[in-house]
Amino acid sequence: MHIVIGLLGSAVTILFLLDRLGIDLGGLNPFHWYRRRAFANKYGSDPIYSIEDPIHLAALLVIGAAKLDGDVTAGQKAAAREQFENVFSLDAKAASELFGSAAHLLAAPQLIEEQLQKLADRSGDRFSPDQAESVVEMMTSVVSADGSPSATQSAFIENVRTRFVPPPKNQGGWS
Repeated sequence: MHIVIGLLGSAVTILFLLDRLGIDLGGLNPFHWYRRRAFANKYGSDPIYSIEDPIHLAALLVIGAAKLDGDVTAGQKAAAREQFENVFSLDAKAASELFGSAAHLLAAPQLIEEQLQKLADRSGDRFSPDQAESVVEMMTSVVSADGSPSATQSAFIENVRTRFVPPPKNQGGWS
């Protein structure tokens, strides 16, 4: 028993001296390490991927589709605000705030295409079929506000349509 008490006393003395020397021993705690690692992953990740509300996801997809070819034009901006007011039943101020927050999250123009593809991959199951069809219609309306959409925008809209909108049911076929 006296040997165990001596070993414990030595261990405590060594840990105390290491602490006094400035060596942090808190990193040895596995619960603290897990919590610190989870916070670092959340803090270091892109905030666009933490959004779960379907309205905000739809706004990101709509504004992102408009920003695929550069900055959003005044006509696209007005069309987006009008769509947000009509489809989401928002007032003018809330629609403007939604547009501003979506445009802010999509601020890096070199990353927009990658962000939108990942966002579409992650959020496909958060929309009902009617919501998905509405998002595709809003994207088409906003993108074509100042003319016909570009090839990149059309390809992205079709990509979203194939991911989100389920295929129509077979009406009266062989099966």
